[in-house]
Amino acid sequence: MDHSRRQLCLRAVYGIGAVLSGAVINGQARGQTKNVAKKRVIKVQAKKFVYTPNQIVLKMGEPVVLEFTSVDFVHGFKIPDMNIRADLPPGKVTLVRLTPDKAGEYDFLCDNFCGSGHEEMSGKITVIA
Repeated sequence: MDHSRRQLCLRAVYGIGAVLSGAVINGQARGQTKNVAKKRVIKVQAKKFVYTPNQIVLKMGEPVVLEFTSVDFVHGFKIPDMNIRADLPPGKVTLVRLTPDKAGEYDFLCDNFCGSGHEEMSGKITVIA
């Protein structure tokens, strides 16, 4: 086999390898997406001066995504005892991922001053075993 023909064969082999590698990578990415889809999603709305819902029950060890939308202001979301914090800009979805590892009750609150009812903007997460 002459040199140019051998190079064409090698390019074909490398090309097939690249296509197969891409298929494996894409397959892994799809698998990761499926894992994310298995997480429980809880939609939470923030508006002056309330979170809806403001009582959330979670299972210990269960991955959860809190999907926030703010209606009117850049509210904050903070769970001090879990060391979790996020800004919630209006008109955008903010995702907060968590997997509680300890049963108990955890208060959450708005930590961006939003007006005269700000101190009442709070809620509770109950984690059950």
